[in-house]
Amino acid sequence: MLQLMNDLPENVLGISAEGKITGKDYEDVLIPAVEEKLTTHLKIRMLYHLGNTFDGFDLSAILDDAKIGMKHLSAWEKVAMVSEHHLINTFAKCFGYLLACEVRVFKNTELEEAKKWIAEP
Repeated sequence: MLQLMNDLPENVLGISAEGKITGKDYEDVLIPAVEEKLTTHLKIRMLYHLGNTFDGFDLSAILDDAKIGMKHLSAWEKVAMVSEHHLINTFAKCFGYLLACEVRVFKNTELEEAKKWIAEP
């Protein structure tokens, strides 16, 4: 399940993931949230938190993630990935080179630090 985080600046989209993430989660939560942010901001920042009960992505979620990232390739200003998953963290760092924005990876214990970093001017 994906949930929006509410305690972030207006130009930051915060998403928390728990359990198995599906394409439906992307279609119902993440994609509309990205599109809404982009109606009022040319560039947005994203904090993506994979919580302690996160259990992976299904194939449609992986495809939706790639589509939304590539569709708005120049819209990302900063991305913070908060996760304990080494492979996903490595992928996030590599994907950052495609996005041409600053990407930083944090551990779950560093969630508050990630929130501070993503909010910095």
